[in-house]
Amino acid sequence: MNQANGFLVDGHADILLRIEEEGLDFYKDRTSLQQSYHHMVEGGVDLQIFALFVEPEHEPPAMLTRVLQYIETFKREIADGKRLGAVYTYQDVLENHAKGIKSGMLSLEGGDCIQGDLRILRSLYDLGVRAMGLTWNNGNCIADGVGEKKDRGLTPFGRSVIREMNRLGMLVDVSHLGERSFWDVLEETRAPVIASHSNAKAVYFHRRNLTDEQIRAIASTGGLVGVTFVPYFIRDGEATINDLLLHVDHMLHTAGEDAVGFGSDFDGIERTMLDLRNGSDYSRFLEVLIKEYGETVTKKLMGENWLRVLKQTLK
Repeated sequence: MNQANGFLVDGHADILLRIEEEGLDFYKDRTSLQQSYHHMVEGGVDLQIFALFVEPEHEPPAMLTRVLQYIETFKREIADGKRLGAVYTYQDVLENHAKGIKSGMLSLEGGDCIQGDLRILRSLYDLGVRAMGLTWNNGNCIADGVGEKKDRGLTPFGRSVIREMNRLGMLVDVSHLGERSFWDVLEETRAPVIASHSNAKAVYFHRRNLTDEQIRAIASTGGLVGVTFVPYFIRDGEATINDLLLHVDHMLHTAGEDAVGFGSDFDGIERTMLDLRNGSDYSRFLEVLIKEYGETVTKKLMGENWLRVLKQTLK
């Protein structure tokens, strides 16, 4: 149970990747997963957003095959409707909570598998995908990621993707985008934008972190930034909750208390923070946040901001 008695959302974790690659069981109490059902219960996480991430060395058709396999795994092995229910609409979140069960939502991380075809995007939506990070660090048919030497910005197809996502009611996730691509998205979108797992570049310079201008721009759309627990996005060397608070504090001062949430990136990182090692440790984190910011602000950071964005975006 979480300490603030609020609704807790984790905006990004690569659970499905590890389940597929290592044959792990989401419901097993003793598991090497950094986020599992047991960890969600222990840490008080009410809604987990499950990333659909495929390593970029695969060709786009093979990536699509893997994504479809991940979706099937989520539906068959995780979203059983008894312990965790799938989220396709905002109402699903409310109904799952009323039933006393956890919620899970699918988010595509990198649009490579769409292969320049909006029909594939619409098909993935029909299968339950409700958010998409446009790129990983590499470029694709939509835009360029932070790992590319030259950022072309949104491609013409990429602009049509943003418009279609807005129409469908899919969250546009700008984590991993190069700066030019980022600003093109902000120009094109007519809906809230999220950065599901990014920190503040002013606190620690890393290519995956966001500038103050980017953070404020996301807030101006009515969206949010998910502060992430990746140690090497927080500081040089080992990282603790106190180090992470520097990013939280900076974002609160930069964008305001309505534009910050969490996106752990659990199971997408080999090395974790010293005192935020898995989902169970959320309870420890929340205790610190309440002492630092009080219950009202903590509840916004935990999940109220995520819920507002989901309510506004999901159809």
